[in-house]
Amino acid sequence: MIQNNQSQTAIPSTKTRRVGQAFLALVLFAISFAGGWLGGQSSTRHSDPSASRQQIVLSKQADIVSSIANQVGESVVSVNVTTTTAQTDPYALLFGMGPRSTEQKSAGTGVVLNAKGLVLTNRHVVPQGISTVSITLSDGTVLDKVRVLGRTSERDSLDVAFLQIEDTKGKKLVPAKLGDSAAMQVGDSVVAIGNALGQFQNTVTTGIISGYGRSVEAGDGASYESLDDLFQTDAAINQGNSGGPLVNMNGEVIGINTAVASNSENIGFAIPINNIKGLIESVTQTGKLERPYLGVMYVLLTDDIAKRYDLAVTRGAYIPKPSEGQSSSVLEGGPAAKAGVQPGDVIVKVDGTAINEKHSLVSLLSTKKAGQKVQLSVTREGKTLTLTATLEAAPAN
Repeated sequence: MIQNNQSQTAIPSTKTRRVGQAFLALVLFAISFAGGWLGGQSSTRHSDPSASRQQIVLSKQADIVSSIANQVGESVVSVNVTTTTAQTDPYALLFGMGPRSTEQKSAGTGVVLNAKGLVLTNRHVVPQGISTVSITLSDGTVLDKVRVLGRTSERDSLDVAFLQIEDTKGKKLVPAKLGDSAAMQVGDSVVAIGNALGQFQNTVTTGIISGYGRSVEAGDGASYESLDDLFQTDAAINQGNSGGPLVNMNGEVIGINTAVASNSENIGFAIPINNIKGLIESVTQTGKLERPYLGVMYVLLTDDIAKRYDLAVTRGAYIPKPSEGQSSSVLEGGPAAKAGVQPGDVIVKVDGTAINEKHSLVSLLSTKKAGQKVQLSVTREGKTLTLTATLEAAPAN
């Protein structure tokens, strides 16, 4: 089971309580290795050059991670959410008592995108129906004039939301630098930063990119969502880290942490930042979230998946044929259906760019806008077709 990393606590209350101010400190977990005796305690005059080089490498890596933590830390914020619900006790009604109010507090992480207070986080961090949302800066300042600017649909495989800080209390916000997620390779080092356990204290953990193009079912035990085209990393992503940045060794955000495998150690998933850049541009320019969509459900092909479906091509976005009782993988009346896309097709290119593990259909469409025409190269029964689709704005929840 894959869990969304949002910290939650339920607190019975008769009124809303605000989260108190807390100091936010960066905690760096460093691993060191003993390479033998030091200095004059050595049993021989001969030194081990390889051990010396290893110590230098480890020392340099620790310095780099510490520098990244300091560089990016100011751009990472805690997102504090309170949801108030009314619970009716039938026995209480017998004694003339009304419904009792219950507060549920949860916390996640966000990334500052610009000096005007635009913040990126996960959709599941700020679910529908929340009562209040506030943000805690890296110096402990609590900003309580925050609104949800927009969030992707629950049916959308891109789990993101945008917040707008409306009063910074005179604080200077430091935007994070965004990198190129397509440039990341398996084995590249990364740093994960977030509000672990909802304690308003950022943690910094390190690891590598273990894979990309991953698809998972993520949830909190009550609800689940399908997430596609994710980075897999072994950097520890703790509870409360949802919405926090996954950073490369240049201190650039290349992903947004969103889920962790609950039954395995250090298997986390992050949304590549390139998949979100189109939305960031749209929100920055228009002040609203408008996501283009094609209207298909697809499977990103690999050699094994292509063999399973007995397909001639091994890379692309396969539009599966529905089994009996299942709905069509091509949304009726959607852009793809209007363009002539059919179940069983494989979309191999978008505007001439091939779909593969590094360039999924989601990432290629994320750079487009609603109303824009795109050329789809499609294989069908051994033939290659070129179809033109006009993207539309994704429907609301």
